Amino acid sequence: MSKIHNAFTVLMDIPTPIVAAPMAGASGGALAAQTSAAGAFGFVGAGYLTSSRIQEELSLARAQLLLSDTDPLPIGVGYLAWQLEKDSSSAVGLLNVSLSNRVQAIWLAFGSSIGRWIEHIRSYDASSERAQKTLIFVQVSSVKEALIAIQDWKVDVLVAQGSESGGHGYSTAPPLLTLVPSILAVLPKDGPPLLAAGGLSTGGHVASLLALGVSGVVLGTRFLMTKESFYNDVQKNMLVQANGNATVRTMAFDRARGTLDWPEGVDGRALYNKTVKDVDDGVDIETVRENFNKAIQDRDPDQMLVWAGTGVDLVTEIQTAQDVVRELHADMMKHLSFVSTLITA
Repeated sequence: MSKIHNAFTVLMDIPTPIVAAPMAGASGGALAAQTSAAGAFGFVGAGYLTSSRIQEELSLARAQLLLSDTDPLPIGVGYLAWQLEKDSSSAVGLLNVSLSNRVQAIWLAFGSSIGRWIEHIRSYDASSERAQKTLIFVQVSSVKEALIAIQDWKVDVLVAQGSESGGHGYSTAPPLLTLVPSILAVLPKDGPPLLAAGGLSTGGHVASLLALGVSGVVLGTRFLMTKESFYNDVQKNMLVQANGNATVRTMAFDRARGTLDWPEGVDGRALYNKTVKDVDDGVDIETVRENFNKAIQDRDPDQMLVWAGTGVDLVTEIQTAQDVVRELHADMMKHLSFVSTLITA
């Protein structure tokens, strides 16, 4: 594999600037491991998992990468900060299971006390005398958030999430092509690498964002459509068949699931279906929840949850995670080579 050389690939020691997002309920040890094995970087989505379940996924990743219990683990774990903030004692346990496994990175998003968890991670590293520190990724959706992450928290990697992203995000987030230049304009020369996330599905997307000035990209929906993701066959087929107008930002699924502790201003982008319509139409929420839970059991596509970004219609098949990385990288290199031909002396 030919290599991209920039601040992010050097920091992570990877040949391609591609990251598989930490997606709750979708990104497990197999997806993270196979993504990293292919030369990109994969995350486990801790989401609503217990410490023991996180350990299971990390053990699976370690086994697939043929690593011993004492080897550093070249994947990351992503946490919902608002979940950590529910209970400080359990939060420490959730973080420490990843830290004790010597994961390469931890991703934090959606919380009011993210600085507190960054301090814990750095204190753990210092007390355990790690040869290499745990790299901290923080997700932002505005210039204000980016400046806090850069100046106050001294994060290692900054992730700009545009409004096109599937799954949860801030409803006021600007489109990615507006957000990225805004953050680049205030990013110090010695600042952290900036990654872009939101509606990205192809190597052409990757190349275009690299040309804009980011150091890497994060893809979520593209990796939902892999053999390793936790999504079931019905959900994956729904993604394959979805068109470009199929997604909507909504809190309908959180209302149906009872997951309403997200910070103010957060909603989620998913495939539109009857669950969303019923909530929008004012159907009694208990009826919505009953129908939603039944749809999960029956795998009914008309009412089950499928998170998806705006680039969903550009992917038409289920692949292995390694094949996705290789295809994205090759497509990215092709587009970068084309762009280089536009420049004349």
